[in-house]
Amino acid sequence: MTETKPNRLWAIVVIILISVVIVGVIVAWSRYRPGKPVEIVLAPDKEISGNIFIDGAVVNPGIYPFDSGDTIGALVKSAGGVTADGPADNLNLYVPSSDTQEAVQKIDINRAETWLLESLPGVGPAKAQAIVDYRNQNGPFKNVSELTKVDGIGPSLYEQIKDLVTVSG
Repeated sequence: MTETKPNRLWAIVVIILISVVIVGVIVAWSRYRPGKPVEIVLAPDKEISGNIFIDGAVVNPGIYPFDSGDTIGALVKSAGGVTADGPADNLNLYVPSSDTQEAVQKIDINRAETWLLESLPGVGPAKAQAIVDYRNQNGPFKNVSELTKVDGIGPSLYEQIKDLVTVSG
């Protein structure tokens, strides 16, 4: 009978340890909050289209429409191909230039982490952390101008970064 008391004691200790581990796992799991993934939105590829002037050693010189997927060979074919008697290296292609600028990639201040916010001009680690702290305390930004409520972001810094940031819905 003396042997059963130590066995019972060990069984009770093992049950208590298993219970503690299970409770610890449940508590840790309930407090786990996965971070939101960083989302970088790239501007969509710009479709290029327009007109091109083809001249030189082609059968039908003139202005032809083109799209971004067209090759030079396809454009020369649309002009009737290269002439049989002219030199094939005498082709002139003229594409009018456009003054359009590419869209700037914007940082979503409702999702960006501090390292990404630090890439903004005039925003260092302290201001980036202040933006994240403000967002955590007050909820997501409703509009970009709300950045001026963050400590350390005044009107001049806001003017520098307002076109580089956006807010998600």
